[in-house]
Amino acid sequence: MVGCVVGAVSLVLHDVACRHRHKLVIEGVSATFGPGLSAIAGANGAGKTTLLRAIAGLHPLASGRVAGNENPALLGFLPQRTDIDRRFPLSCRDFAALGTWSRTGAVSAIPVAESERIAAAFIRMGIADLADRPIARLSSGQFQRLMFARLIVQDTPIMLLDEPFTAVDAATESVLIDQLLAWRDEGRVVVAVLHDHDMIRAFFPHTLLLGRGPAEFGASGGVLAVEHRFPRSAA
Repeated sequence: MVGCVVGAVSLVLHDVACRHRHKLVIEGVSATFGPGLSAIAGANGAGKTTLLRAIAGLHPLASGRVAGNENPALLGFLPQRTDIDRRFPLSCRDFAALGTWSRTGAVSAIPVAESERIAAAFIRMGIADLADRPIARLSSGQFQRLMFARLIVQDTPIMLLDEPFTAVDAATESVLIDQLLAWRDEGRVVVAVLHDHDMIRAFFPHTLLLGRGPAEFGASGGVLAVEHRFPRSAA
């Protein structure tokens, strides 16, 4: 299911620096994320989530710039699951419909074409039977599938994912990886914050590594070989 036109898009980081709670956690980061799968890796406290949010336009830069993120409608962002308050009374269908906002705006009823898009995304994620279930009643794996379904509905050429495989079962992980590979084959830019280096080596050809020294960006095998540079303190 491909609705958007995926062209030669990319994200280019030019000497980016970011602060978190008034502390400079990232500085001098330069990288180019082109079509395909790229990872952001590093230990706890290295600034991975802060950088991803900055790329998404959700966190201010201390210095530097990001090219390619100027139009928010081109960006799909998957936050960490714990960042979403699931107590809000939404059905799975209504939650996924939030992905249509850039096309429909505030409407009282979801257009037929968008309803079909949502239904197809639910089938793709294996949650068609959960459309009317409140989001508060989903398991961790079911909710992560739903968040991916919302991204499919949003249908943007750039996907930014913060720890997409945390606390999901093996079956859900397989479904999510299949979707990442589909986005790759469609020529989308997919950038994911990840901790699992084996997964990065298996599926993500390029990695940006954050640590105590200068950021490293390049082929994942070579970049991850310097993982001993990571700091061990959490933040």
